Amino acid sequence: MTASDSAIVRRVLGGDTEAFGALVAAYHERCLRLAIHLLGTREDAEDAVQESFLRAYRYLARYEERERFAAWLFRILVNQCRTSMARRRRAELTVADPDALAFAVQLDPSESMARDHALAHALAHLDPTQREAVLLRFGADLSYEEMAVVTGAGVSALKMRVRRGCARLRTLLGEATHV
Repeated sequence: MTASDSAIVRRVLGGDTEAFGALVAAYHERCLRLAIHLLGTREDAEDAVQESFLRAYRYLARYEERERFAAWLFRILVNQCRTSMARRRRAELTVADPDALAFAVQLDPSESMARDHALAHALAHLDPTQREAVLLRFGADLSYEEMAVVTGAGVSALKMRVRRGCARLRTLLGEATHV
């Protein structure tokens, strides 16, 4: 948790309810990008992010400063996305907004839309647990320990999911360049 996040949380808990808007402003875009990749559509992602921020506000007193605020918030978001996915009963997810994928890998803005679409396609074809792990590691920039708290999976399992997800992405992206 950054010093500013810590100060904002204390202000909110102290009664300054409007201070929570600073946390929303700081994390909304990152949450939205992660939710888009997990849920597949911007509309579903926006709903999940809104519900996540409502839950974060409602349960802010349960937050413990020993963990980063971002990790705590992403845990709420991932759980909300899982709930949303279960509600839809979808086995396979698609990524509907390839323009939002640039955060997951460091793409040069001058790279073609074809590369963005290839990445979107590759992410959509990962196993959902691998996609979640890859996006939390590289998109949300969480440590494996933070990812374990967010997902409930063990660190070694998460390392394996990221390793296998990255290998699968390399394969899929390699196939896309040969088409």
